[in-house]
Amino acid sequence: MTQLKSAVVGCGFMGRTHIEGLRRIGIEVHGVLGCDREESQKTSSQLSIPRFYEDLAELLADPEVQVVHLCTPNNLHFSQAKAALLAGKHVICEKPLALTPAETQELAGLARSTGLCTAVNYNLRFYPICQEVRARIQGGELGEAFLIHGGYLQDWLIKETDWNWRLEAEKGGKLRVVGDIGTHWMDLLTYLTGIQIQAVMANIRTVYPQRSRPRGEVETFAGKILQDSDYEKVTVDTEDAAVILVKFENGAIGTMTLSQVSAGRKNYFWWEINGSRCSMRWDQEDPNSLWMGFRDGPNQVLVKDPSLFHPEARALTGFPGGHAEGYPDTFAQFFKQFYAAVESGRLPDSGRFATFEDGHHEMVICQAIFQSAQENRWVDVAEVEAKYR
Repeated sequence: MTQLKSAVVGCGFMGRTHIEGLRRIGIEVHGVLGCDREESQKTSSQLSIPRFYEDLAELLADPEVQVVHLCTPNNLHFSQAKAALLAGKHVICEKPLALTPAETQELAGLARSTGLCTAVNYNLRFYPICQEVRARIQGGELGEAFLIHGGYLQDWLIKETDWNWRLEAEKGGKLRVVGDIGTHWMDLLTYLTGIQIQAVMANIRTVYPQRSRPRGEVETFAGKILQDSDYEKVTVDTEDAAVILVKFENGAIGTMTLSQVSAGRKNYFWWEINGSRCSMRWDQEDPNSLWMGFRDGPNQVLVKDPSLFHPEARALTGFPGGHAEGYPDTFAQFFKQFYAAVESGRLPDSGRFATFEDGHHEMVICQAIFQSAQENRWVDVAEVEAKYR
Protein backbone atom coordinates (compact mmCIF):
# COMPACT_ATOMS: atom_id res chain seq x y z
CA MET A 1 0.00 0.00 0.00
CA THR A 2 2.73 2.46 0.98
CA GLN A 3 6.37 2.82 1.92
CA LEU A 4 5.45 4.09 5.36
CA LYS A 5 6.77 1.99 8.25
CA SER A 6 5.33 1.53 11.71
CA ALA A 7 6.39 0.53 15.20
CA VAL A 8 4.08 -0.94 17.82
CA VAL A 9 4.41 -0.23 21.54
CA GLY A 10 2.79 -2.97 23.61
CA CYS A 11 2.97 -6.66 22.79
CA GLY A 12 -0.19 -8.00 24.42
CA PHE A 13 -3.57 -8.85 22.89
CA MET A 14 -4.12 -5.41 21.38
CA GLY A 15 -0.55 -4.92 20.14
CA ARG A 16 -0.67 -8.21 18.25
CA THR A 17 -4.07 -7.27 16.82
CA HIS A 18 -2.58 -4.04 15.46
CA ILE A 19 0.34 -5.95 13.94
CA GLU A 20 -1.99 -8.36 12.16
CA GLY A 21 -4.12 -5.52 10.80
CA LEU A 22 -1.10 -3.59 9.54
CA ARG A 23 0.29 -6.58 7.72
CA ARG A 24 -3.04 -7.22 6.01
CA ILE A 25 -2.86 -3.83 4.28
CA GLY A 26 0.84 -4.05 3.43
CA ILE A 27 2.28 -1.77 6.12
CA GLU A 28 5.66 -2.92 7.37
CA VAL A 29 5.90 -3.30 11.14
CA HIS A 30 9.53 -2.30 11.48
CA GLY A 31 9.87 -2.70 15.25
CA VAL A 32 8.19 -3.49 18.55
CA LEU A 33 8.59 -2.41 22.15
CA GLY A 34 7.19 -4.51 24.99
CA CYS A 35 7.12 -4.07 28.74
CA ASP A 36 10.74 -5.27 28.98
CA ARG A 37 13.60 -6.45 26.79
CA GLU A 38 12.59 -10.10 27.04
CA GLU A 39 9.05 -9.46 25.79
CA SER A 40 10.25 -7.14 23.03
CA GLN A 41 12.81 -9.65 21.76
CA LYS A 42 10.39 -12.58 22.01
CA THR A 43 7.66 -10.77 20.04
CA SER A 44 10.13 -9.65 17.42
CA SER A 45 11.34 -13.22 16.96
CA GLN A 46 7.90 -14.88 17.02
CA LEU A 47 6.36 -12.47 14.51
CA SER A 48 9.43 -11.98 12.29
CA ILE A 49 9.60 -8.26 12.99
CA PRO A 50 12.97 -6.79 11.94
CA ARG A 51 13.74 -4.86 15.12
CA PHE A 52 12.97 -4.60 18.81
CA TYR A 53 13.78 -1.59 20.97
CA GLU A 54 15.25 -1.21 24.42
CA ASP A 55 13.03 1.77 25.27
CA LEU A 56 10.69 4.37 23.81
CA ALA A 57 13.50 6.88 23.23
CA GLU A 58 15.28 4.41 20.95
CA LEU A 59 12.08 3.75 19.03
CA LEU A 60 11.32 7.44 18.55
CA ALA A 61 14.86 8.08 17.35
CA ASP A 62 14.52 5.48 14.59
CA PRO A 63 14.31 7.36 11.25
CA GLU A 64 12.81 4.28 9.57
CA VAL A 65 9.57 4.67 11.56
CA GLN A 66 6.95 7.26 10.58
CA VAL A 67 3.93 5.95 12.54
CA VAL A 68 3.75 4.77 16.15
CA HIS A 69 0.94 2.56 17.49
CA LEU A 70 0.42 2.82 21.26
CA CYS A 71 -1.15 -0.37 22.67
CA THR A 72 -0.15 0.13 26.29
CA PRO A 73 -2.01 0.60 29.60
CA ASN A 74 -4.03 3.82 29.78
CA ASN A 75 -1.73 5.60 32.23
CA LEU A 76 1.11 5.50 29.69
CA HIS A 77 -0.86 6.98 26.78
CA PHE A 78 -0.33 10.65 27.62
CA SER A 79 3.45 10.59 28.07
CA GLN A 80 4.03 8.22 25.15
CA ALA A 81 1.73 10.05 22.72
CA LYS A 82 3.24 13.40 23.68
CA ALA A 83 6.77 12.12 23.20
CA ALA A 84 5.89 10.59 19.83
CA LEU A 85 4.32 13.79 18.52
CA LEU A 86 7.28 15.87 19.69
CA ALA A 87 9.53 13.40 17.87
CA GLY A 88 7.59 14.05 14.66
CA LYS A 89 5.78 10.71 14.49
CA HIS A 90 2.16 10.17 13.46
CA VAL A 91 0.28 8.36 16.24
CA ILE A 92 -2.50 5.82 16.65
CA CYS A 93 -3.39 5.42 20.32
CA GLU A 94 -5.60 2.88 22.03
CA LYS A 95 -8.64 4.22 23.86
CA PRO A 96 -9.15 6.10 26.05
CA LEU A 97 -6.65 8.68 24.80
CA ALA A 98 -5.47 9.53 28.34
CA LEU A 99 -6.67 9.54 31.95
CA THR A 100 -7.98 13.11 32.29
CA PRO A 101 -9.48 15.86 30.11
CA ALA A 102 -6.48 18.05 30.91
CA GLU A 103 -4.17 15.44 29.39
CA THR A 104 -6.33 14.84 26.32
CA GLN A 105 -6.71 18.59 25.79
CA GLU A 106 -2.92 18.95 25.68
CA LEU A 107 -2.56 16.05 23.25
CA ALA A 108 -5.28 17.39 20.95
CA GLY A 109 -3.60 20.81 20.97
CA LEU A 110 -0.21 19.27 20.22
CA ALA A 111 -1.70 17.30 17.33
CA ARG A 112 -3.08 20.54 15.87
CA SER A 113 0.13 22.48 16.30
CA THR A 114 2.39 19.80 14.80
CA GLY A 115 0.06 19.01 11.90
CA LEU A 116 0.70 15.30 12.40
CA CYS A 117 -1.96 12.69 11.78
CA THR A 118 -3.45 11.24 14.96
CA ALA A 119 -6.15 8.70 15.76
CA VAL A 120 -7.77 6.95 18.71
CA ASN A 121 -8.69 3.33 18.12
CA TYR A 122 -12.47 3.43 17.98
CA ASN A 123 -12.35 0.67 15.40
CA LEU A 124 -16.03 -0.27 15.73
CA ARG A 125 -16.82 2.54 13.29
CA PHE A 126 -15.38 0.31 10.58
CA TYR A 127 -17.78 -2.59 10.58
CA PRO A 128 -19.25 -2.50 7.05
CA ILE A 129 -22.83 -2.47 8.34
CA CYS A 130 -22.03 0.53 10.55
CA GLN A 131 -20.61 2.41 7.58
CA GLU A 132 -23.81 1.62 5.67
CA VAL A 133 -25.96 2.79 8.59
CA ARG A 134 -24.13 6.12 8.66
CA ALA A 135 -24.71 6.58 4.93
CA ARG A 136 -28.41 5.74 5.27
CA ILE A 137 -28.90 8.13 8.19
CA GLN A 138 -27.10 10.89 6.32
CA GLY A 139 -29.40 10.17 3.38
CA GLY A 140 -32.48 10.72 5.55
CA GLU A 141 -33.74 7.13 5.75
CA LEU A 142 -34.02 7.19 9.57
CA GLY A 143 -35.79 10.52 9.77
CA GLU A 144 -35.50 12.36 13.08
CA ALA A 145 -33.91 10.29 15.84
CA PHE A 146 -36.20 10.05 18.89
CA LEU A 147 -34.60 7.34 21.02
CA ILE A 148 -30.98 6.09 21.00
CA HIS A 149 -30.29 3.20 23.33
CA GLY A 150 -28.11 0.14 23.82
CA GLY A 151 -25.15 -1.10 25.78
CA TYR A 152 -21.90 -3.01 26.02
CA LEU A 153 -21.86 -6.09 28.26
CA GLN A 154 -19.01 -8.48 29.10
CA ASP A 155 -18.41 -11.12 31.79
CA TRP A 156 -14.62 -11.40 32.00
CA LEU A 157 -14.49 -9.71 35.44
CA ILE A 158 -17.53 -11.42 36.99
CA LYS A 159 -15.57 -13.41 39.56
CA GLU A 160 -14.03 -11.92 42.67
CA THR A 161 -10.74 -13.55 41.64
CA ASP A 162 -10.73 -12.04 38.12
CA TRP A 163 -7.98 -9.48 37.72
CA ASN A 164 -6.52 -7.09 35.16
CA TRP A 165 -4.53 -3.86 35.32
CA ARG A 166 -7.69 -1.96 34.29
CA LEU A 167 -9.05 -2.54 37.80
CA GLU A 168 -6.38 -0.20 39.19
CA ALA A 169 -7.49 3.43 38.88
CA GLU A 170 -3.91 4.68 38.68
CA LYS A 171 -3.37 2.58 35.55
CA GLY A 172 -6.77 2.44 33.90
CA GLY A 173 -8.42 5.64 35.09
CA LYS A 174 -11.08 6.47 37.65
CA LEU A 175 -13.85 5.24 35.32
CA ARG A 176 -13.15 1.69 34.16
CA VAL A 177 -16.25 0.36 32.42
CA VAL A 178 -17.19 3.78 31.06
CA GLY A 179 -13.69 4.57 29.83
CA ASP A 180 -12.86 1.12 28.51
CA ILE A 181 -16.06 0.11 26.69
CA GLY A 182 -18.52 2.97 27.22
CA THR A 183 -16.46 5.32 25.09
CA HIS A 184 -16.80 2.84 22.21
CA TRP A 185 -20.59 3.11 22.47
CA MET A 186 -20.62 6.90 22.74
CA ASP A 187 -18.18 7.32 19.86
CA LEU A 188 -20.04 4.98 17.52
CA LEU A 189 -23.53 6.34 18.17
CA THR A 190 -22.48 9.95 17.70
CA TYR A 191 -20.54 8.94 14.57
CA LEU A 192 -23.52 7.10 13.08
CA THR A 193 -26.13 9.75 13.84
CA GLY A 194 -24.06 12.93 13.69
CA ILE A 195 -25.78 13.94 16.94
CA GLN A 196 -23.67 14.89 19.95
CA ILE A 197 -24.36 14.01 23.59
CA GLN A 198 -25.63 17.06 25.45
CA ALA A 199 -26.10 15.85 29.04
CA VAL A 200 -25.76 12.71 31.17
CA MET A 201 -27.19 11.24 34.36
CA ALA A 202 -25.11 8.32 35.64
CA ASN A 203 -25.52 5.51 38.14
CA ILE A 204 -22.43 3.35 38.63
CA ARG A 205 -21.73 0.34 40.84
CA THR A 206 -18.66 -1.49 42.06
CA VAL A 207 -19.82 -5.08 42.63
CA TYR A 208 -16.57 -6.13 44.31
CA PRO A 209 -15.11 -3.37 46.52
CA GLN A 210 -12.41 -5.93 47.26
CA ARG A 211 -10.92 -8.47 44.87
CA SER A 212 -8.34 -11.24 45.11
CA ARG A 213 -5.38 -10.27 42.93
CA PRO A 214 -2.95 -12.90 41.58
CA ARG A 215 0.62 -12.06 42.49
CA GLY A 216 1.68 -12.58 38.88
CA GLU A 217 0.69 -10.60 35.77
CA VAL A 218 -2.60 -11.47 34.05
CA GLU A 219 -3.17 -10.73 30.36
CA THR A 220 -6.50 -9.24 29.28
CA PHE A 221 -9.28 -11.88 29.07
CA ALA A 222 -6.90 -14.57 30.40
CA GLY A 223 -7.87 -14.39 34.08
CA LYS A 224 -10.72 -16.89 33.81
CA ILE A 225 -8.32 -19.72 32.88
CA LEU A 226 -6.12 -19.31 35.97
CA GLN A 227 -6.33 -22.23 38.37
CA ASP A 228 -3.82 -22.40 41.22
CA SER A 229 -2.46 -18.98 42.05
CA ASP A 230 -1.33 -17.05 45.06
CA TYR A 231 -3.82 -14.22 45.64
CA GLU A 232 -3.81 -11.09 47.75
CA LYS A 233 -6.80 -8.96 48.80
CA VAL A 234 -6.90 -5.46 47.31
CA THR A 235 -9.42 -2.61 47.35
CA VAL A 236 -11.10 -1.72 44.05
CA ASP A 237 -12.53 1.76 43.49
CA THR A 238 -13.47 1.53 39.80
CA GLU A 239 -16.96 0.57 38.61
CA ASP A 240 -18.03 -2.87 37.39
CA ALA A 241 -21.31 -1.67 35.88
CA ALA A 242 -23.01 1.57 34.87
CA VAL A 243 -26.39 2.75 33.61
CA ILE A 244 -26.40 6.19 32.04
CA LEU A 245 -29.32 8.31 30.88
CA VAL A 246 -28.39 10.44 27.90
CA LYS A 247 -29.82 13.60 26.34
CA PHE A 248 -28.75 14.35 22.79
CA GLU A 249 -28.46 17.79 21.21
CA ASN A 250 -31.43 17.24 18.86
CA GLY A 251 -33.77 16.40 21.75
CA ALA A 252 -33.42 12.62 21.47
CA ILE A 253 -33.12 10.68 24.72
CA GLY A 254 -31.35 7.42 25.40
CA THR A 255 -29.79 4.91 27.75
CA MET A 256 -26.39 3.26 27.80
CA THR A 257 -25.93 0.09 29.91
CA LEU A 258 -22.36 -1.04 30.57
CA SER A 259 -21.01 -4.04 32.45
CA GLN A 260 -18.01 -6.33 32.81
CA VAL A 261 -19.92 -8.61 35.22
CA SER A 262 -22.80 -9.90 33.04
CA ALA A 263 -22.61 -13.71 32.92
CA GLY A 264 -22.65 -15.16 29.42
CA ARG A 265 -22.09 -11.83 27.70
CA LYS A 266 -18.64 -12.06 26.13
CA ASN A 267 -18.56 -8.94 23.99
CA TYR A 268 -22.20 -7.92 23.62
CA PHE A 269 -22.22 -4.45 22.09
CA TRP A 270 -25.56 -3.38 20.68
CA TRP A 271 -27.52 -0.28 19.77
CA GLU A 272 -30.96 0.63 18.54
CA ILE A 273 -31.96 3.95 17.02
CA ASN A 274 -35.68 4.75 16.77
CA GLY A 275 -36.46 7.48 14.26
CA SER A 276 -39.50 9.09 12.67
CA ARG A 277 -39.25 6.98 9.49
CA CYS A 278 -37.83 3.69 10.76
CA SER A 279 -35.82 1.96 13.47
CA MET A 280 -32.38 0.40 13.09
CA ARG A 281 -30.71 -2.15 15.36
CA TRP A 282 -27.26 -3.79 15.27
CA ASP A 283 -25.33 -6.24 17.45
CA GLN A 284 -21.54 -6.64 17.27
CA GLU A 285 -21.77 -10.39 17.93
CA ASP A 286 -23.88 -10.65 14.75
CA PRO A 287 -22.00 -7.96 12.84
CA ASN A 288 -23.12 -8.73 9.30
CA SER A 289 -26.84 -8.07 9.81
CA LEU A 290 -28.86 -4.89 10.31
CA TRP A 291 -32.47 -5.02 11.52
CA MET A 292 -34.74 -2.26 10.25
CA GLY A 293 -38.27 -1.77 11.58
CA PHE A 294 -41.17 0.04 9.90
CA ARG A 295 -44.66 1.11 11.00
CA ASP A 296 -46.37 0.86 7.61
CA GLY A 297 -44.49 -1.97 5.95
CA PRO A 298 -42.68 -5.22 6.65
CA ASN A 299 -39.59 -5.16 8.80
CA GLN A 300 -36.33 -5.96 7.03
CA VAL A 301 -32.96 -7.56 7.74
CA LEU A 302 -30.10 -6.28 5.60
CA VAL A 303 -27.28 -8.81 5.34
CA LYS A 304 -23.87 -7.39 4.51
CA ASP A 305 -23.46 -7.19 0.76
CA PRO A 306 -21.39 -4.41 -0.82
CA SER A 307 -23.48 -4.56 -4.00
CA LEU A 308 -26.42 -3.27 -1.91
CA PHE A 309 -24.45 -0.59 -0.08
CA HIS A 310 -23.98 3.12 -0.63
CA PRO A 311 -20.65 3.86 -2.40
CA GLU A 312 -18.94 5.20 0.73
CA ALA A 313 -19.78 2.02 2.67
CA ARG A 314 -18.94 -0.25 -0.25
CA ALA A 315 -15.43 1.24 -0.39
CA LEU A 316 -14.83 0.07 3.19
CA THR A 317 -16.13 -3.47 2.73
CA GLY A 318 -13.40 -6.02 2.21
CA PHE A 319 -15.25 -9.08 0.92
CA PRO A 320 -18.24 -9.87 -1.32
CA GLY A 321 -21.69 -10.71 -0.02
CA GLY A 322 -21.89 -14.03 1.79
CA HIS A 323 -18.36 -13.63 3.17
CA ALA A 324 -18.52 -12.64 6.82
CA GLU A 325 -16.48 -9.71 8.16
CA GLY A 326 -15.76 -9.24 11.83
CA TYR A 327 -13.59 -7.64 14.50
CA PRO A 328 -10.14 -8.12 12.90
CA ASP A 329 -11.42 -6.66 9.62
CA THR A 330 -12.28 -3.36 11.32
CA PHE A 331 -8.59 -2.78 12.06
CA ALA A 332 -7.58 -3.30 8.45
CA GLN A 333 -10.17 -0.78 7.23
CA PHE A 334 -9.31 1.72 9.97
CA PHE A 335 -5.58 1.50 9.27
CA LYS A 336 -6.18 1.80 5.54
CA GLN A 337 -7.97 5.12 6.10
CA PHE A 338 -5.36 6.38 8.55
CA TYR A 339 -2.30 5.61 6.43
CA ALA A 340 -3.99 7.13 3.38
CA ALA A 341 -4.53 10.29 5.45
CA VAL A 342 -0.85 10.33 6.45
CA GLU A 343 0.15 10.13 2.79
CA SER A 344 -2.37 12.68 1.51
CA GLY A 345 -2.15 15.09 4.44
CA ARG A 346 -5.94 15.30 4.84
CA LEU A 347 -8.74 13.40 6.54
CA PRO A 348 -10.88 11.11 4.38
CA ASP A 349 -14.20 12.42 3.08
CA SER A 350 -15.96 9.28 4.32
CA GLY A 351 -14.89 6.47 6.62
CA ARG A 352 -13.59 9.02 9.12
CA PHE A 353 -11.53 7.68 12.00
CA ALA A 354 -11.55 9.23 15.47
CA THR A 355 -8.81 11.85 15.93
CA PHE A 356 -7.15 13.08 19.12
CA GLU A 357 -9.77 15.84 19.08
CA ASP A 358 -12.46 13.16 19.23
CA GLY A 359 -10.53 11.37 21.98
CA HIS A 360 -10.51 14.58 24.00
CA HIS A 361 -14.26 15.00 23.56
CA GLU A 362 -14.85 11.43 24.79
CA MET A 363 -12.83 12.15 27.91
CA VAL A 364 -14.85 15.32 28.54
CA ILE A 365 -18.03 13.18 28.44
CA CYS A 366 -16.39 10.67 30.80
CA GLN A 367 -15.68 13.49 33.23
CA ALA A 368 -19.32 14.60 32.99
CA ILE A 369 -20.42 11.01 33.74
CA PHE A 370 -18.07 10.79 36.71
CA GLN A 371 -19.30 14.12 38.05
CA SER A 372 -22.92 13.04 37.59
CA ALA A 373 -22.35 9.80 39.50
CA GLN A 374 -20.61 11.64 42.33
CA GLU A 375 -23.18 14.44 42.63
CA ASN A 376 -26.30 12.46 41.67
CA ARG A 377 -27.52 14.99 39.10
CA TRP A 378 -27.72 15.72 35.39
CA VAL A 379 -24.47 17.22 34.10
CA ASP A 380 -24.26 19.15 30.83
CA VAL A 381 -21.26 18.21 28.72
CA ALA A 382 -20.78 21.91 27.91
CA GLU A 383 -20.39 22.58 31.65
CA VAL A 384 -17.31 20.33 31.69
CA GLU A 385 -16.07 21.28 28.24
CA ALA A 386 -15.89 24.97 29.23
CA LYS A 387 -13.09 24.10 31.66
CA TYR A 388 -10.91 22.65 28.91
CA ARG A 389 -10.83 25.16 26.09
